[in-house]
Amino acid sequence: MPAGRVLAQAKVNLFLRILAREASGYHQLETLFCRLALGDTVTVQATEGARSLHCAGECVPDGGLGPINQNLAWRAAAAYAEHAGWPRGFAIEIEKRIPVAAGLGGGSADAGAVLRILNALNPSPLPSGALLATAASLGADVPFLTQDTSPLALGWGRGERLLSLPALPQRPCWLFWTGVPVATAEAYRWLDPAPGVFPSLINLADVGSWTSVASLACNDFEVAVAARFPKIATLLSTLRSPGASRLVGTGPIVQLSGSGSGVYVVAASEHDPEPSTAGWRIDEPGITILPTTSAERVEAVVRID
Repeated sequence: MPAGRVLAQAKVNLFLRILAREASGYHQLETLFCRLALGDTVTVQATEGARSLHCAGECVPDGGLGPINQNLAWRAAAAYAEHAGWPRGFAIEIEKRIPVAAGLGGGSADAGAVLRILNALNPSPLPSGALLATAASLGADVPFLTQDTSPLALGWGRGERLLSLPALPQRPCWLFWTGVPVATAEAYRWLDPAPGVFPSLINLADVGSWTSVASLACNDFEVAVAARFPKIATLLSTLRSPGASRLVGTGPIVQLSGSGSGVYVVAASEHDPEPSTAGWRIDEPGITILPTTSAERVEAVVRID
């Protein structure tokens, strides 16, 4: 049976605004998604009926990833099989390099990778609209991490409304992981219960350069999450202080990643040092620093026959 493999790239939200809460309890959002070079390696093989999922790697928590049928990659494969009528079964292998519950979209990236691989293998692939509808049923980050048009996109609604944008030039990026997971559903419950704000009118010129994106950078989860996790509050304060790093440029983007608990830094200039050589002065214990870059492209699915 056919198989495929792809790098399931992590994402950051260069800005993230939470808008009105619907009667259903879901929140509308407005965000600028950006893929990273960091990713999980996902391999999927179609089978005659057996279904399996195996996760390994440095970022698998000591207690594992929970019940297999609740894993987003498993749910993505099951949803695809139901909607497409193919395949009867699947075998999924994931090499985890994206920290779990860090706001980097690791589970969503794996789900998007599974959908992309199965559609590439399917003799009668789903149209892109149907594929993205399947992705939207799984979570707000999954449609962006399923589409393969661009590593940069504006997103609205529950993440299902996307406008792909030209990729920004590659920039060094550092991910700071506290090791304390934050559940997205919990983070939404911590938000101010006041009515949400209206969507802003985004000028596309404002998302055409890193300088203009930096002026828009914000994350509506930051206040609520930092208030409950002093370690995150301290990390943000430290990274925003003068002398936190030896970066050449000034004015890097320093922000909570998604709903947390990871924090990311995008270098202020393409001339800044490589992520692996930048010297950060972080005295807070238990912080893992993952060097990466922003992505210039969406990695393609490779068929394994």
